[in-house]
Amino acid sequence: MEEVLKFLKEAGAYFLATVDGDQPKVRPFGTADIFEGKLYIQTGKAKDVSRQIAANPKVQLCAMNRAGNEWLRVEGTLVEDDRLEPKVHMLEAYPSLKAMYKAEDPNTQVLYFKDAQAVFCSFGAAPRVVEF
Repeated sequence: MEEVLKFLKEAGAYFLATVDGDQPKVRPFGTADIFEGKLYIQTGKAKDVSRQIAANPKVQLCAMNRAGNEWLRVEGTLVEDDRLEPKVHMLEAYPSLKAMYKAEDPNTQVLYFKDAQAVFCSFGAAPRVVEF
C-alpha cells in the first residue's frame, strides 16, 4: 500500500472511474493518504462522484508516472468513513483543501479502499499485482 501511495503522490493526479447508471464517469483526483492502515481518498458529498460511489462503491483509479512509461490501476470498493479523525488527517495531508473543506463540515467525505487490487504496469515488464 505504501508503494501505491508513493506512485500516486509522485504522479500528482490520478483519474477515478465510477458509473452513473450504465455510463462510466471519469474525473481527475489528487488526494490519497494512508490512515490507520487503509488507503483513503477525499471528495465532497455534494458532488456527483459521491452520489455515484454511494450507488455503486466499486471504482477504479488510474495514474501514469511523469515519464509516461509506467502506470498504476487500483480497483476496489470504497467505504465511507464519517469519523472526524480521518477527515482531519486528510486535510492536514492536503492543507490547500482547507480553503474548501472543513473536517466538521458534513460535506467533507473521506473514503477508504476495501478489497483493493493494485496493478503496476509498464511498457517493458509484466504487470505486478499488489492486494490490500
